[in-house]
Amino acid sequence: MKQHISNQLFILSFFSILIFSSCKDDPQKTEIETKPTTPKVVEKKPLIAYGINLDNYLVKKDTVKRGETFGTILDQNGIGPTTVYNITQSISDSILNFRRLNFGKPYVILKTKDSLQKPTHFIYEKDRINYAVISIEDSIYGITGKKPVTIKQKEASGIIKSSLSQAIDDAGLNYNIALRFSEIYQWTVDFFRLQKGDQFKIIYSEKYINDSIYAGLHEVEASLLRHKDRDFYGFNFEVDSLTGRTDYFDENAQTLRKFFLKAPLEYTRISSRYTKRRFHPVQKRWKAHKGTDYAAPTGTPIWSTADGVVIKSSYTRGNGKYVKVRHTNKYSTQYLHMSRRAVSVGDYVKQGDIIGYVGSTGLATGPHVCYRFWVDGRQVDPYKQDLPDAEPMAEKLKPKYLNFIKPLKTQLDNISFVE
Repeated sequence: MKQHISNQLFILSFFSILIFSSCKDDPQKTEIETKPTTPKVVEKKPLIAYGINLDNYLVKKDTVKRGETFGTILDQNGIGPTTVYNITQSISDSILNFRRLNFGKPYVILKTKDSLQKPTHFIYEKDRINYAVISIEDSIYGITGKKPVTIKQKEASGIIKSSLSQAIDDAGLNYNIALRFSEIYQWTVDFFRLQKGDQFKIIYSEKYINDSIYAGLHEVEASLLRHKDRDFYGFNFEVDSLTGRTDYFDENAQTLRKFFLKAPLEYTRISSRYTKRRFHPVQKRWKAHKGTDYAAPTGTPIWSTADGVVIKSSYTRGNGKYVKVRHTNKYSTQYLHMSRRAVSVGDYVKQGDIIGYVGSTGLATGPHVCYRFWVDGRQVDPYKQDLPDAEPMAEKLKPKYLNFIKPLKTQLDNISFVE
């Protein structure tokens, strides 16, 4: 028995020695192998703008000062008049009109990085998005480009307390949205008769340069105006794929545009309406007033309320400076008391074109336009006429339109009204 235990102890001792020796002979069994680490090199991204790697140049940024021209700017940067002349003669006005560099507009001049620092490019920012690049090296050429623009869709709603523009402001929205919104409904609603408690919803999109810099309103895609407990929908839809022309239609594919605008200008108030008996403020007698007077500051643009041909552009003692437009054999309009006329007899004008400016010429006590409306040669009150719509949507487009607006209408309906 003792002998057996001794043998076992011997065997255990033997294997312990083997294991210990093995560990000593193989350093990998006792130490963690470490490999030298190479620090990661983060490559610097090149600074690309205007389609050019700006890292290759000295970059000088500035803005056009009052009185500066393309020639004076280049002269300040070492480019002589001969080169300036060659550049202006080589580059089309469609690329850059060198005679119209606007005060305050940004520009960039790129120069070589050597000791000469020779100018190689002139870059002019026409607006926040569009720019022109003019190569002023040995090879003179010009190109136009656009900064990367992201379109972001947003939603909003508001309630009328005093005016649409105030409601838009209260909702924290850009004023351009109020202008666009009023354009959409200008044939449908008299915005000077909006009521307290009327509400609106909009789905709109904005432009952002490099995904972060606001660059303006892109479009109001869909809208709803609740006026006098009636919902007026508007959806923006492309009606001509060749020209990209769009227009606004309601939920039943009916156009929101009318043949005539509701008013011929952005007015302050209606100072006098069509009536068969009114005391004339200048002539001091009772007589018919067969027009609608829109008060507005002197110089406010006056629009033609529909497409047509100018048949009169003249002056009389009573009318002052005035314009008359024939739209069809049935309809004509007249605009009185202008400070200045902007069209001549025979001119073709489109709806919304400027035909003159508000004044107080003729028998007028203050700046306004007297808007007169003829149907079959008889003066009538335009607000009491059942006026025709603009050109309706083509029947073949209606199925596509109704399918297009379905998700937009659902999205619009799910926006909560502001209480």
